Amino acid sequence: MEHTYEYAWIIPFVPLPVPVLIGVGLLLFPSATKKLRRMWAFKSVLLLSIVMILSINLSIQQINSNSIYQYVWSWIITNDFSLELGYLIDPLTSIMLILITTVGIMVLIYSDNYMSHDQGYLRFFAYMSFFSTSMLGLVTSSNLIQIYIFWELVGMCSYLLIGFWFTRPVAANACQKAFVTNRVGDFGLLLGILGFYWITGSFEFRDMFEIINNLIYNNEVNVLFVIFCAVLLFVGAVAKSAQFPLHVWLPDAMEGPTPISALIHAATMVAAGIFLVARLLPLFIVIPYIMNLICFIGIITVLLGATLALAQKDIKRGLAYSTMSQLGYMMLALGMGSYRTALFHLITHAYSKALLFLGSGSVIHAMETIVGYAPQKSQNMVLMGGLTKHVPITKTAFLLGTLSLCGIPPLACFWSKDEILNDTWLYSPTFALIAWSTAGLTAFYMFRIYLLTFEGHLNVYFRNYNGKISTQLISLWGKGNSKNINKNFWLLMNNNESTLLKTKKIYRIDENIREMTRPFITISNLENKTNYSYPYESDNTMLFPLFVLFLFTLCIGFIGIPFNKEEMDLDILSKWLTPSINLLHPNSTNSIDWYEFGKDAIVSVSIAYFGIFIAFFLYKPVYSSFQNLDLINSFIKIRLKKTFLDKMINIIYNWSENRGYIDAFYTTLLIRGIRALAELIVFVDRCIIDGITNGIGILSFFLGEVIKYIGGGRISSYLLLYLSYLLIFLFLFYISHWSIPLIIIEN
Repeated sequence: MEHTYEYAWIIPFVPLPVPVLIGVGLLLFPSATKKLRRMWAFKSVLLLSIVMILSINLSIQQINSNSIYQYVWSWIITNDFSLELGYLIDPLTSIMLILITTVGIMVLIYSDNYMSHDQGYLRFFAYMSFFSTSMLGLVTSSNLIQIYIFWELVGMCSYLLIGFWFTRPVAANACQKAFVTNRVGDFGLLLGILGFYWITGSFEFRDMFEIINNLIYNNEVNVLFVIFCAVLLFVGAVAKSAQFPLHVWLPDAMEGPTPISALIHAATMVAAGIFLVARLLPLFIVIPYIMNLICFIGIITVLLGATLALAQKDIKRGLAYSTMSQLGYMMLALGMGSYRTALFHLITHAYSKALLFLGSGSVIHAMETIVGYAPQKSQNMVLMGGLTKHVPITKTAFLLGTLSLCGIPPLACFWSKDEILNDTWLYSPTFALIAWSTAGLTAFYMFRIYLLTFEGHLNVYFRNYNGKISTQLISLWGKGNSKNINKNFWLLMNNNESTLLKTKKIYRIDENIREMTRPFITISNLENKTNYSYPYESDNTMLFPLFVLFLFTLCIGFIGIPFNKEEMDLDILSKWLTPSINLLHPNSTNSIDWYEFGKDAIVSVSIAYFGIFIAFFLYKPVYSSFQNLDLINSFIKIRLKKTFLDKMINIIYNWSENRGYIDAFYTTLLIRGIRALAELIVFVDRCIIDGITNGIGILSFFLGEVIKYIGGGRISSYLLLYLSYLLIFLFLFYISHWSIPLIIIEN
């Protein structure tokens, strides 16, 4: 066992040869490197698989021995300063290692097909492998300085991958937004690290925890300063895990390739903030104000993420806000001190959300194959529907991930989320009501995404003469309400141009399309025929990761259930986390009252089913009843009269569609405010400061010009001028000299 731990330092460096060799190959042998590009995907998967095997071995040893292993060596040594580097293997590290490697391997396999036709294929795998190295280094770090180094490398990889398609202005703006937002959190993290080093004189976790506990217990430190430094550390986690108010970068990050969204922005990098808070929880737990702050930020993020996901039209943005909300649940659990529950939800959510993101990528991939289908809007759920019989495997996987995230038993997220919901009742009834209500909202918006994407019929959109976009439910791949087009319309084409059909004839859909194995739809009698192709299921290399994540989502929740009747407190997860739990709560146990658990589970599942029912009620009719729906409001119109409830729904819808007006607030306050301040500073600099300086120069020049005409070169003139000045001076002196005694006499 010692032998395995001793060589654990190689884990972060195993994936590193791939980006190095790709870079050298593109620099020295570009043609050969590009021709053998599929080889690099195989190497990336192989090296990360080696890391996965090492990680599983370490985790098994952790479960069997309940030990923590740390190895450090000196890096910088002076008389006043000492800095050590090393690695730490504990339950938290082993959990993150397994998550990073298992999800990473699935995403790499998936990406080989998803990115196969992209010109940046090699660049993509170089970035992905370097991200794996950075993330593995982050979770194995033994001190705050190492964490900060790898923290910045992870952020750099995220920046590069969000802006992977940098020629698109939207993607370029998204990566800049992520960079700027995370600079706020990273600067706070750096200040917090330096502050605690100033207090404790150490960057090592265990030393820092012990010193802070002793200083606070003996009242030998300024508590306000400790709280301030702890808040700064927490700010770094807030930005990285997209917690309120630094969450605004995550939805825009969906402009990157979908595999990036699955790996970085759902399962691993956004979990780095949760990892940091969990790592520093022994420090935070002795400062009640910080624990309350973590709870407060967590519950706000839970509710905000859920409400902002309610009306999103982009499938990936909807899942991004869902990720934000679930990360809020984890942060809430950590703030309540529920260390095991937070990590349990971290595990279950990572696999479920990776499955959902890869499933959405499979849908996007299928929709982009449709000729004439506006591929630039292929992530828009309004342009989807009726895909069930064409992508059945993707649909099944997506449905399972949806049910898991909704908290339906016996899927993964049910077990972890239910524990968080139960713990909130013990902490605060107010927080509990918000958390349980959000569970219902989660079920609603997740099934809304599912219904808009897979159920019903495909909506085909046309633009009328007046420019208004409307829809005809032509049902290109299923039974529909209309097989005819009987109006003038602009047909939206693949090349983002429009073709005007200038006749009022009735055009009929070709009935032979359903008999084709790879059918194309032709609208008959058109001078310029437009063809549409069916969406079709993804290749096996994209479906295999979905199947594996499907199994994880189905089974991973059982690691938190105690099956041994004699030792009810020794479920696999609790035994795995025993060293960390004992560090936080030395006398804690994890026994389960099955009666109470079942009673609470009935309530939580009932709330989830209620949210699912509301989603079916509101969105199912869109596909079977309405014709001529407005593109923007098609999926929000419901069969309700203009009542107070309807107005409230519209208010909530506008709130969600406009991102809670938070982005607009930041734009007004920060962007426009800073720009106005900069313009004011420029005005002061140019007109006042430069004006005074330039004015003095101009005045000096003017006086010099005037004075040069006074001097005529004659000595008699100079003597006359001198005598005149002298007489004036004597006159003034005489007046001042005789005025004093006169004043005295009068007095």
